[in-house]
Amino acid sequence: MNGKWSGIFVLVMVGTALVSVSCAHNQQLVSIAIQPQVETFGASNVPVGQDAGLNVQLRALGTYIHPPVTKDITNQVTWASNDTQMMTVDSTGLLTATGVTCGGTLVSATVTTNSSEGGISSSGSIVTGYMTGNVVCYTGTNGGGGIGPALTATFDGNGSGNVTSNPAGVSCASPSACVGQFETGTLVTLTATPIGTSVFGTWTGCDSSPTTNPCTLTMTENRTVTATFN
Repeated sequence: MNGKWSGIFVLVMVGTALVSVSCAHNQQLVSIAIQPQVETFGASNVPVGQDAGLNVQLRALGTYIHPPVTKDITNQVTWASNDTQMMTVDSTGLLTATGVTCGGTLVSATVTTNSSEGGISSSGSIVTGYMTGNVVCYTGTNGGGGIGPALTATFDGNGSGNVTSNPAGVSCASPSACVGQFETGTLVTLTATPIGTSVFGTWTGCDSSPTTNPCTLTMTENRTVTATFN
C-alpha cells in the first residue's frame, strides 16, 4: 500500500508541476492595435498653420495569448511619430498637429518585452503597432498652405498681444508661438496688436524697420519673427 500511495503522490506532484509550467506561459503580448487607425486633421480650405494644436487621444490595445485576451496598454507603450514636424505624440498617446507641414505620417506604439507575465524570458522581443496621421494640405490661393517655407511668430517683452498675417496662415496670442507656411515668394504682412494696457515695442526678423507695424517680409526661406510688447 505504501508503494501504491507513493506512486499516486508522485503522479500528483508531476501533474502540479506541468500545470505550473503551462500557466507560466500565460499573458504573452503578441500584437498591438492603435485606435483610431487613421486620423485626419484640417481641410483643404484651411491654412495648415491654423491646424496647430488640433489633437486626438490615441489608445493602444494589446492582444495576449495563453489565454487570449485584449487589454488597454496605452500608458505602457512607447509612442513615436515618424514626422514630428507634422504631428507629435506624447507619452500618454495624445496626437497633436504642429501646423508646420501637411501630408501623412506613421505613428507607432512599441513594447520591448523581457518576459511574459508568467515569467518566461523573451528578452529583446519587440511588439509594435501603427496608425496613420494625416494633415490636409491647403489648396487655396491666399498663402498659408502646407507647401513652401515656414514662418514662425514668437513673442518677447513684459506685455501681451497677438500677431496675425496677411495672407492668412499665422494667428496667435502671447506667449504661445505659432507657425504658418507660404508659397515661395509670397509677400507676408504681419500685424501686432497689443492687448489691454500693453503697447507694441519692436519687431525682429522682418524685412521692414523694427519699429514699423505692420512688418513685411518675403518668404524665400524659413523665417522667424518676434513681436515685443511692453
